[in-house]
Amino acid sequence: MKILGLADLEVPAVYSPNIKTRFNDIDLVISCGDLTPTYLEFVVSMLDLPVYFVHGNHVAKIEDHEGNIQTEPHGAINLHKKVYYDNANDLILAGIQGSLVYNFRPYQYSQRRMWAMVYSLVPRLIINKATYGRYLDIFVTHAAATGIHDDYDPAHQGVDAFRWLIETFKPKLHLHGHVHVYNPLTPRETLHNETRVINTYGYREITI
Repeated sequence: MKILGLADLEVPAVYSPNIKTRFNDIDLVISCGDLTPTYLEFVVSMLDLPVYFVHGNHVAKIEDHEGNIQTEPHGAINLHKKVYYDNANDLILAGIQGSLVYNFRPYQYSQRRMWAMVYSLVPRLIINKATYGRYLDIFVTHAAATGIHDDYDPAHQGVDAFRWLIETFKPKLHLHGHVHVYNPLTPRETLHNETRVINTYGYREITI
């Protein structure tokens, strides 16, 4: 199975009439935030595949000709505070949006609030273990987990609860964005215990 991970930056390789040819072997798409609804709707319409997303800490608002405000892409599934079973791909996904507080704008949360949102997923994860034999396959967030791909500045510090979740429930993948990658030597994939943690800044093709 092959996943197209997206986050933070609209890239010509994706926003192109040739997207279907370029990504002809993709099975599903996951956005880790800070991308416009228009961009993700383009991906939905061109690839005709399941598209899952969480919001980042910068959420674009689009107004249509009738004055309606849109923040979510049509045709995509918002994973925030949800545990979702993708029957077609036999995958269990869950997600948490936003980042830690650094300038008190929307979609920013304290460590305590992040803990509360992560704990809200736990009952369903336990049910998954009984039902499917595993808790979770893919954990989708915008921010990074503490100590894994995060940074020292207040805006990009990692989330303690995310690290706890991947250590406790051991998903195959933790996909995140938020931390922009400008240096090609910056690590974008780390194996943490049993979980591959991948920064999907721009785009990443991920095989599982």
